[in-house]
Amino acid sequence: MVICAFAGWNDGGEGATTAARLVREQSGARRFASIDPEDFYDFQVHRPTVRLVDGETRRIDWPRNDFAHARMGDRDLVVFLGVEPNTRWRTYCDQILRACTDLGGVDVLVTLGAFLADVPHTRPSPVTAASSDPRWSERPDVVPARYEGPTGIVGVLNDRAARAGVPSLSLWAASPHYLPQTANPKVALALVHRMRTLLGLDLDTDGLERSSREWEREVSEAIEEDGNLADYVRRLEEAADDGGGYDEVPSGEDLAAELERYLREHGGPEA
Repeated sequence: MVICAFAGWNDGGEGATTAARLVREQSGARRFASIDPEDFYDFQVHRPTVRLVDGETRRIDWPRNDFAHARMGDRDLVVFLGVEPNTRWRTYCDQILRACTDLGGVDVLVTLGAFLADVPHTRPSPVTAASSDPRWSERPDVVPARYEGPTGIVGVLNDRAARAGVPSLSLWAASPHYLPQTANPKVALALVHRMRTLLGLDLDTDGLERSSREWEREVSEAIEEDGNLADYVRRLEEAADDGGGYDEVPSGEDLAAELERYLREHGGPEA
C-alpha cells in the first residue's frame, strides 16, 4: 500500500499532509529514498530556506519529497510526502511509482487531497473516496472517478498509476473556504477516519481529536465577534444538517475557482 500527500494546491487546510504525517509517525515508517528537487521546481516560487544548526552551521533546506517504509501487520506500507512540483509532472509521478514498485507489488495507491468548499467548521469535514478501478469503485462507499476539470499533481499521479496498472484510490476532504489557510486538524481527522475504514489501518486519533476540538473552539470564538460571518456559518450549518453540502468529489468549477485563488495568493500567473 502506498499513501501520498502533497503540499500546495491539493492541501486545503494542510489536511492531506497532516493526515499523511500521522500515518508515517504512528506506523514508525522510516525514510528510504527521496526525489531530488533540482529537476522539478522553480526555486523562485519554491524558494529554499536557510537555517542555523546548533546555532552555528548554516544549512539550506530544499523542497522535500520523501519516501518512508513500514510494516503494518502483514502489509508493507509506503508513505510519500512531497510538494506539488512546478515542472515535469509526468516524470515526477513516474519516479514515485518506480520507487514504490521497486519494493514489490503495490496493491493500492492512495492519494490524499483537501479542497475549499462551502462547509461549516463546526461539522465533521465531508470526505469522498473515488476510484477508476472496479475493485474499488464497485464498493458502496467509493464512487467511480468521473471528475472533469482542472487537476493537480494528485490527478496526474492517479492517471499515471492507472496507465501502469496500479489500482488507485483518491480521498478528498472539504475544508471551510472562509477561514485563513492555516492548519485545520478537522480536515486531517476526517481523512484519517476514512483511511481507517477503507484501508483497515490501525491509527490512534486521540491527539488529533483533542486538537480538533480546541481548534474549533478557538475559531468559533473568533467568528462570533463578526456578526455577518457568524450568520453565514449558521446558514452553512443549517444546510449541512438538512443534508446539503458536499457529498461528491469537487466539481470542475469548484477547483477552477480554487486554483485561481491559489495562484493569486502565491504570486503565480492568473488562470
